[in-house]
Amino acid sequence: MSGKVLIFSAPSGSGKSTIVNHLLELHPEIEFSVSATSRPPRGTEKDGVEYLFYSADVFRALVAEGKFVEYEQVYTDRFYGTLKSEVNRIWAKGHVIIFDVDVKGGVSLKKYFGDAALSVFIQAPSIEELRRRLVARATDTPEAIGQRVAKAAEEMTYAPKFDTILINDDLATAFREAETLVDKFLNE
Repeated sequence: MSGKVLIFSAPSGSGKSTIVNHLLELHPEIEFSVSATSRPPRGTEKDGVEYLFYSADVFRALVAEGKFVEYEQVYTDRFYGTLKSEVNRIWAKGHVIIFDVDVKGGVSLKKYFGDAALSVFIQAPSIEELRRRLVARATDTPEAIGQRVAKAAEEMTYAPKFDTILINDDLATAFREAETLVDKFLNE
């Protein structure tokens, strides 16, 4: 194991991908770790860009072969995980890895990487605001939104397991706070 990693986790709709993308624009030495998933692409998502898309059967085979740093079954037949090959690919370039993962994945990654990782839990100001953001995103069915909102309440209980909590009630402020956290960690 070499290098540093940044772990950003949050319930869906909290703004983690927006914050991660902002940090990527500022730091050429940071590279996004593309997670693997067994869910189908949403909207304009492309294989190998937002996610590595696999069938549930292929995902299970990769698990059996020990190809993951961590993985979770988030919903029935909906797996998400971090491939060891993706970590090695980024570190081989001498880059810092940034993860945009669900909260259980974030906790697992922090355990795996220890002090080489900064783990940040991004929290929306309220469940109602989370629902509003998911509806505005317009990438999920109403049923999927309901499922995600219900899951968010449970995911909020994981916040204390992270190094820090960043409340995203104002995006400009959240950007500044994330920049400060990352700059401090990278300069340690």
